[in-house]
Amino acid sequence: MSVSILGSRESGQNIRDTNVRAVQAVANIVKSSLGPNGLDKMLVDEIGDVVISNDGATILRSLEVQHPAAKVLVELSRLQDQEVGDGTTSVVIVAAELLKRANDLVKYKIHPTTIIAGYRLAMKESIQYIKDYLSVKTESLGKDAILNVAKTSLNSKLIGAESDHFANMIVSCVEAVGVVGPNKDVKYPIKSIKVLKCIGLSAKESVHLNGFALMTGRTAQGMPTSIKNARIACLDFNLNKFKLQMGIQVLVNDAKNLEKIRIRELEITRERIQKVLKAGANVVLVTKAIDDFALKYFVEAGAIAVRRVDKKDIRKIAKQCGAEVLITLMNNEGEEVFNESSLGSAEEVTEERLGDNDFIFIKGMKKSSSQTLILRGANEFMLDETERSVHDAICVVKRVLESRSVVVGGGAVETALSIYLDSFARTLGSKEQLAISEFAESLLVIPKTLAINAAQDACDLLAKMKMYHAASQSSSEEKKQEYKYVGLDLANGKVRNNLKAGVLEPTISKIKSLKFATEAAISILRIDDLIELAPKPEKERDGH
Repeated sequence: MSVSILGSRESGQNIRDTNVRAVQAVANIVKSSLGPNGLDKMLVDEIGDVVISNDGATILRSLEVQHPAAKVLVELSRLQDQEVGDGTTSVVIVAAELLKRANDLVKYKIHPTTIIAGYRLAMKESIQYIKDYLSVKTESLGKDAILNVAKTSLNSKLIGAESDHFANMIVSCVEAVGVVGPNKDVKYPIKSIKVLKCIGLSAKESVHLNGFALMTGRTAQGMPTSIKNARIACLDFNLNKFKLQMGIQVLVNDAKNLEKIRIRELEITRERIQKVLKAGANVVLVTKAIDDFALKYFVEAGAIAVRRVDKKDIRKIAKQCGAEVLITLMNNEGEEVFNESSLGSAEEVTEERLGDNDFIFIKGMKKSSSQTLILRGANEFMLDETERSVHDAICVVKRVLESRSVVVGGGAVETALSIYLDSFARTLGSKEQLAISEFAESLLVIPKTLAINAAQDACDLLAKMKMYHAASQSSSEEKKQEYKYVGLDLANGKVRNNLKAGVLEPTISKIKSLKFATEAAISILRIDDLIELAPKPEKERDGH
């Protein structure tokens, strides 16, 4: 007796081959965008919107991936972007290579469970080796280490040519938002850094401002452009002419009273504004509209009013300047009042013009040192890619400042791990040895791809790197110990000490990408059956 399935079923080696092909297809899309010489991708969606990027997470997020195994890789790059902010391309390439080599082992009659056990052991050993031998504490490298981490991240991006300028701005920004926690550990909330885009000029004209910026201007020209010792009110309701709620009817017997009602409606709004101004407010931020008739009260009081401020921004400003976001002026007794305690404070609020846009700058807020980066660029595509590059670099600098640990870039870590795991595999007398050897070979895909993308001889460079790293691991001489920092110099097609050259990455980035890539490869390798259920046939209507 057989069980029939309403749909299709694919199992065994067929499904593994299909999964590997799908994963390789996704990895091949982003492969050529890895490293400082990586190329960009142009993605056009169904309505014609264009995205130009070489950021792995952005590319994969823009793709309409249908295959379930390939979707795992898309999710993997999103997770790496969320956890670390950088290394999204390399994590996808490593995961695809691990899966491909695991599939080759399965063809040689090695059971998937044995391969999974070997991969897990290799991952554990790799992470331990990175922590014990390959990571370097930033205290021993000085302040330049943080700048070099930012430069390494930016060098593979569109703004790589201006990496010095951007690295200095980004490091200053992230260091300025540091907050000391209850355990005396310093946290860097990057949400305190606001990134704004302004079309015009070149990327090098991008500026860093110590304060919070709003891409909007004053609501009336008669208002002052600058206020010192600002007292800020944050209102989450409109200051339009007062209107009764929906469903309330007013019956008027005498036509003369209509004019009185109209005047009273105007007076209610005027009284609300006067209450806010009498409490001492000289800067009023409103999330909704302000009627034109109401602007004269702010002009007469010499206050700045800003309308239609984004709710996220007004909450951030309120939190940092010590204000309270009010959704109504009504108190428990049903009276409208505005207390001085609801006001926040800042040293200065100014309006300045950059390019074609007005900006409101709030400087010296009471509770936090908020920072703003205003990016300049020739067009929207360039600004979008600059923003993504800056975001990646900000995340990387935050991770290094919090963990105080870096590793050498340029394929040095992957080559060192490959040599170590190869010798470690030979100490095992079980079948896991084969899986660990394949894991070691898989890691070399990163330096190989970096060299190919830079139009260099990958075999020659890889052979030299392997020689140096093997010497560093087999000798106790101090000079040879430094060989563990040997990585690729892609500009000159040579190998060099990348620690001295300043090619650095966060340790956590390498550790997380190894973990995520291995787990993704294992989760796909475990699949040995695919059952696609056919949609249920719709019942035919009989016309009644």
